[in-house]
Amino acid sequence: MQLKDIIPILEQIAPPELAEDFDIGRIGLTLDLQNEVHKIAVALDPTEYVLNRAAMIDADLLITHHTLIFHPINCIGRELAYNLKTALDNGISLYSMHTNFDKAKGGINDALAKRLGLSDIQQTPIGRIGKITPCSTETFVNHVSKSLNTHVQYAGKKEEIRKVMVFGGSGFRSEYIEAARVYGADAYVSSEMKHDIIRSFSDMLLVDATHYATENPGMQDLCPVLAEKLKLDVEFIDHDPLIRMI
Repeated sequence: MQLKDIIPILEQIAPPELAEDFDIGRIGLTLDLQNEVHKIAVALDPTEYVLNRAAMIDADLLITHHTLIFHPINCIGRELAYNLKTALDNGISLYSMHTNFDKAKGGINDALAKRLGLSDIQQTPIGRIGKITPCSTETFVNHVSKSLNTHVQYAGKKEEIRKVMVFGGSGFRSEYIEAARVYGADAYVSSEMKHDIIRSFSDMLLVDATHYATENPGMQDLCPVLAEKLKLDVEFIDHDPLIRMI
């Protein structure tokens, strides 16, 4: 299947117009080799490991959430040079779906809400909110950890958790959590929790389940969708940064 014929299908899944303004020019086809695609690799990040694995399995297209180059550059360092060389030498085109896939139906936030077992899910401007079987703070935090297979850190405590808001990735920003408060959420699940947020939202359970674990389910769930729509072999490449704790 020609790459040019795949792009419209990817844009149906995650329409580019849904992306935040800062993503303009940073999503979509970021390395266009105009090649024929027989196998697709999917991952959260285009790391050295991921690109090497994509080359090993003879992938012709790598689809990631985060792009290989986000900020404009004037100098190419060793790591970027190596990754670009790997892609070019092995004929791997690169495609990124970022904030547009966060918002898209069936995207990052829908997958996260599904993985946590939320029901009556509603779309908000910046995430998803849904209900969960009433439980204690401790029970809910353990549920998040087990469901996403990750360590978590949390702040605050609620007598009972009934309504939860999720935001995959770096969602601990005051305007987002204020929206969760307005929608009546008892708990907010995202990543990269900060000191000022902990102080400002002590009335809510805040759960940091890591950037990788909150976004990874969406990329995993994308694989069977692509396989069905494109009738191609699609493989997910897992590359957890493996944060260590003592």
